[in-house]
Amino acid sequence: MPDAERIGVIGAGAFGTALAIAQAMAGRQVTLWARNPGHAADMARLRENATRLPGVKLPGGVSVTGDFAAAASAPVVLLALPTQTLRGALSAHGAALAGRMLVACSKGVELGTGLLPAQIVAELVPEAQTAVLTGPSFAIDIAQGKPTALTLATAVGGAEALQGALSTRNLRLYLSDDPLGAQLGGALKNVVAIAAGITMGAGLGESARAALMTRGFAEIARFAESRGAQAATLWGLSGFGDLVLTCTSEKSRNFRHGLALGAGTEAEPGATVEGIATAAGALGLAGRHGLELPVTAMVAAVTGGRLTVAEAVERLMSRPLRQE
Repeated sequence: MPDAERIGVIGAGAFGTALAIAQAMAGRQVTLWARNPGHAADMARLRENATRLPGVKLPGGVSVTGDFAAAASAPVVLLALPTQTLRGALSAHGAALAGRMLVACSKGVELGTGLLPAQIVAELVPEAQTAVLTGPSFAIDIAQGKPTALTLATAVGGAEALQGALSTRNLRLYLSDDPLGAQLGGALKNVVAIAAGITMGAGLGESARAALMTRGFAEIARFAESRGAQAATLWGLSGFGDLVLTCTSEKSRNFRHGLALGAGTEAEPGATVEGIATAAGALGLAGRHGLELPVTAMVAAVTGGRLTVAEAVERLMSRPLRQE
């Protein structure tokens, strides 16, 4: 397992910036890559990510760059790009990452392929070791040093060393050997979070949200286990824990997007809402394997403009009665 005193972070969105701050506050030297050179220059000058994480200063241990190779030269590299843009970045720069420990920090299912982030990494950078960092967390909480627990999932040997290297006083990492389950839980909970937001935005009430979360979790577990995930993983931080957080807080972009849909108001411009693409990607994958995902289908239909919120609610409530 490589030494993690130097860490690269690919992606200067809110989460990537927060991870860079947390690692630097723990005494590590961090190189943070921003895709837009102008954004990198602004962050380096202001010592702040004013567009994605305003009000939180970058520690001295964070170096911001527009040079991918500079961040990729670290032994451990955290990949904090949105799932739908990960392939493009790795296709362009993957050679620089060969032989590194690559930790996928995004959540989602790639449209078209149905691949998860670590699977995309393995396809495009086969010479690298891979791990997954996921779980219930908001970027602002991590950046401000608030206590947060996440799942670090990997099948590589010596994972305890990586767990110790990336954990900090306020960022506690629990180890898992089930990266598939950890990724599916983290991806699919975003879909349920959109549905929970729709429920609250439409004024359907807390009881309806509780029912939606429960049935949504059952759907996540059913889908994940059918793909080979461990059932216990879904009950952990990367499944149940992440679901609870994103379905109950307006800090969640996916929940806020659902709120806007349910209320019939304009969605937040420019926000990354991974649950939209994940709903479509998961639904396509489930269809190829004969699985029924009613909550996911509802979200895909509403976000795709094929159903109104009222029509989606009616379809869910009129489904045949069954045992729990």
